[in-house]
Amino acid sequence: MKIKVLGVCGSPIKKGNTEQLLARALEVAREEGAETELVSLAKKQISDCIHCNWCLAKQKEGHYCSIKDDMTEFYEPILNADVILFATPVYLGRLSGQLADFIDRLRCIEFGNFYEDRVRDKVGGALAVAWARNCGMETALLSIVTTLLMLDMIPVGTHMVPLGAAGVSSIHGTGEFDVEDKLLVLKDESGLKSAEILTRRAIELARIVKSGKESLESAP
Repeated sequence: MKIKVLGVCGSPIKKGNTEQLLARALEVAREEGAETELVSLAKKQISDCIHCNWCLAKQKEGHYCSIKDDMTEFYEPILNADVILFATPVYLGRLSGQLADFIDRLRCIEFGNFYEDRVRDKVGGALAVAWARNCGMETALLSIVTTLLMLDMIPVGTHMVPLGAAGVSSIHGTGEFDVEDKLLVLKDESGLKSAEILTRRAIELARIVKSGKESLESAP
């Protein structure tokens, strides 16, 4: 059974610590036999939802939202994914503004008149990277998990990090930095491990959901 995993990086920095943690998660997904795609929101122009409710009455195939910006290119990958991993840097204890705008714009493919329930039952995972431990990782993850629940997605956690996966981008999470190494999350063994466990669990659950739906469709 083929599973498609989409990784969404909500950092304004391309190939930075957040993207590296997400890339590790997608590497594990490929090891599990899944197809993967990573999209970065860096330098993308994505406006927040303006709650005009255009999508509730005027949607047509291929026309998702009244706002025409870079978000349009992401709807098809989202619709095709079985698993969506949302990765964010920690900004004052919450997800980044880029990722918040992206997530708000998913409203049109869950509650739209044409694209209704299109993210329902997709498996979702949250990943966060903070400068130091105990600096808002759990609340940043919670802000994503809450969204998954409201969109009728199925959130995944791990025994290491109940709300998702979390890494640090300083030396041992102390806040100290190494001027020679700007990708310290790759040395955070615990953070990398949490991303690996999260991804394997997400794929396992996606297979269960997909096979269960196929069984229901074939039942007399």
